[in-house]
Amino acid sequence: MPLGTDVVWDMVHYDVQFIGWGSTSFRENSRDANWEGKTHCSTLAYLSQCLPGRGVHVVTVNDYLARRDSAWMGPLYQFHGLSIDCIDNHQPNSDGRRKAYNSDITYGTNNEFGFDYLRDNMVTSPSELVQRELNFAIVDEVDSVLVDDARTPLIISGPVPQGDRQEFDVLRPSVDRIVNVQKQTVTQIFNEAKNSSPQVIPRKVF
Repeated sequence: MPLGTDVVWDMVHYDVQFIGWGSTSFRENSRDANWEGKTHCSTLAYLSQCLPGRGVHVVTVNDYLARRDSAWMGPLYQFHGLSIDCIDNHQPNSDGRRKAYNSDITYGTNNEFGFDYLRDNMVTSPSELVQRELNFAIVDEVDSVLVDDARTPLIISGPVPQGDRQEFDVLRPSVDRIVNVQKQTVTQIFNEAKNSSPQVIPRKVF
């Protein structure tokens, strides 16, 4: 692992960054000040979690950071034979996004990850699923993602299929025309019968 970073970047991790790697790998929050190398430190956690082939999701707060970090860190992961992609580069429910989820390391924004999860719970066939099994995720700006943004629910809305009601609305004009013709025919027959036999048919029927 250090050999890979030396060849590609001529960088090595500091001891404190190894400590941050251990904290992150054990599902703990790790807080670093600005310019202390959070991005560099996180590469250790990504590599250790995805090398067994289980996949890692990297959650960021906006699409700019997701695209930037995936492009910036890509050479390091590719040097180790790993695939990397960003879901924000692809349209929802597309083959490109499905391929991005099947990468070893998948970058994306919290909203896109959330909406893809909701859409996957609405499909009717396993072949329509986009996300892979959920294994491990690292959340950048965890306070914004899990506190601030979490107060706004993710909602997927759209027209509700009307089923039989829709067929009724389509057939209703034709039914109305048939009923009107029947009314006119019955009224005409009644009036003709009334005029021909006034003594038989009463004027009012109670």
